[in-house]
Amino acid sequence: MTNDAILKKVKADFDLSTNALREMVGAFHDEMRLGLESQVSSLKMLPTFVDRASGDERGRFLALDLGGTNFRVLQVQLGSGGQVKVEHVGKYIIPRAVMRGTGEQLFNFIAQSIDTFLVDSRIGYDEKRDLGFTFSFPMKQTDIVNGILINWTKDFSASGVVGKNVTKLLIAALKRQGIDSVEIAALANDTVGTMVARSYQDQDCDVGIIFGTGTNACYREPSTETIVNIEWGNFNKLPLNRYDVKHDKASGNPGKQVMEKMISGMYLGGLVQLVLSDLIQTRLMFKNRRAKFSKGVFTTTRMSQVESDTSRKLTKVEDYLDSIGIIDSALAERALLQRICELVSRRAMRISAAAMSAVVTWMDPELKDNHTVAIDGTLYERYPGFKKTILATLTQLHGKDAGKIKLVHTKDGSGIGVAVVAAVAAHA
Repeated sequence: MTNDAILKKVKADFDLSTNALREMVGAFHDEMRLGLESQVSSLKMLPTFVDRASGDERGRFLALDLGGTNFRVLQVQLGSGGQVKVEHVGKYIIPRAVMRGTGEQLFNFIAQSIDTFLVDSRIGYDEKRDLGFTFSFPMKQTDIVNGILINWTKDFSASGVVGKNVTKLLIAALKRQGIDSVEIAALANDTVGTMVARSYQDQDCDVGIIFGTGTNACYREPSTETIVNIEWGNFNKLPLNRYDVKHDKASGNPGKQVMEKMISGMYLGGLVQLVLSDLIQTRLMFKNRRAKFSKGVFTTTRMSQVESDTSRKLTKVEDYLDSIGIIDSALAERALLQRICELVSRRAMRISAAAMSAVVTWMDPELKDNHTVAIDGTLYERYPGFKKTILATLTQLHGKDAGKIKLVHTKDGSGIGVAVVAAVAAHA
């Protein structure tokens, strides 16, 4: 089989027409409607009990950004004209034993780190400080301050936390640490923080999205004038190819986070790896070498590096193949690998654009108004062609009206953004 024939076969698996994307938008709207009506839906549509910023919020606020092994504490000052200044930042690493110990141990460690931050930054304990708490794990909020952990992710397994109010656990730990100058003003995830951070400067901002290791989005629901956390990674009304099915079955959560597995940084490399393994096993690629792509070898970061190689002989791709034992690869094979990466990533970008289109047109079906979409995440920031392909797909879906949708890279929604969320809550 020629390389052109191989590519035609792979393209058939990963190609999504514009009409298919339009169908996806309709299915997405159906799931949004069901979720808002508390019916069975792949989209949770969780209320966050906060609106976007007005731009008039002022003052100093603390932010706690907890979403992985590393977490941060910040002091942020909000000034006139949408000015934001990060005055102090403390970074802390949670020991694995604490991540997998008891909930009391985990929150004690966080409270001790906040104590260290207050001392090291010379903020002290004399003045009261409102704190915004970014908790980037699945949770169901009951109001702007309180939320129940649904389940742990990201290698956390601290006991006694699932099903509990994480804000109350933090407050109890702060009390044990003797800190009474810090008050929890707001609880949010990083998606909400990203949107609110941008809305502090831009009143057209009504969507926040994370494209990184995982993916999620939120938007301002017109009927309630509050932000809704969509949890869109779980959207499951998408056409799956044979690689998607195999990838899902081998994951730790089969049948869940279906869209996330097709577009996020945690999973894209694994899809490419399945394609490569298939081609190698059927002797359609690297057939003259003892090639093997073990589980976890081909990452999304590696995909990005392969796609970004613009050298005539694809020398960076060649060096990578040499490093895993595929010596003396042919240029045509390296080009084939690069093209396979492009097909998988392009599908991810087009699905991302369709999901974005669905959210914006839910709020504004005729695209009469301007909409700023605040986006953060390493996939959006670093993957070659991500923004360009999304914009091109939006143009295919909406023509000249796509110009009403503006994408803005909004860094650090989990830090700065949640401080703004705290300010919005404090001024409510």
